[in-house]
Amino acid sequence: MSKVKYISVEDAAHAWQISERSARNYCAQGRVEGALLEGKIWKIPSTAEKPDRKPRHSSAEETLLSFLKREKDAGLKGGIYHKIQIDLTYNSNHIEGSKLTHDQTRYIFETKTIGVTDKAVKVDDIVETVNHFRCIDLIIEGAHTKLTESFIKQLHFILKSGTTDSQKSWFKVGEYKMLENEVGGSETTKPAEVEGAIKALLKEYNSKSKITFDDILRANAL
Repeated sequence: MSKVKYISVEDAAHAWQISERSARNYCAQGRVEGALLEGKIWKIPSTAEKPDRKPRHSSAEETLLSFLKREKDAGLKGGIYHKIQIDLTYNSNHIEGSKLTHDQTRYIFETKTIGVTDKAVKVDDIVETVNHFRCIDLIIEGAHTKLTESFIKQLHFILKSGTTDSQKSWFKVGEYKMLENEVGGSETTKPAEVEGAIKALLKEYNSKSKITFDDILRANAL
């Protein structure tokens, strides 16, 4: 079997007579067969053909979700699902204080190892990273279902299961917080006010016929 030869986004764009941005977007959308993402660099098989232009009337939301589901089910490496799992997990956990690097997060997702390191790694950081991958899968599968308190609590239960936090008497996995906390130096909602705030937020969120990016940011800021 001959070894696959890869070319850069720049070379592919030149061969296909399109912009580098378009070539990169084709890769991120999973439309370039065999394209791989290494770090932040796309590697494209030299034999890959230019993807056909899709009709402009296709739904961006449906297209993204269909790509995520297809790539998740196929275990495709290097596509948008692969990138979202690694980048979203790394950034989310980093905000919460995880010391894992982006590369270590990628190693855990791709190989179930953390790679070579000369520093101690907290078990909790690894466990929460693996659990975060599971949460993203659950969100993709439930993308068209109504957002509820029970679903939010289910995500929390999955994320924190098996961590040292789950063994603390004051920390209830799958339930609302009991003590005050802060994230990134910013204060969050008081424990006694969380349930009411969540109910109010969900009522407003679910009443909208179309969810905007600002709506999502506001929900995450609670």
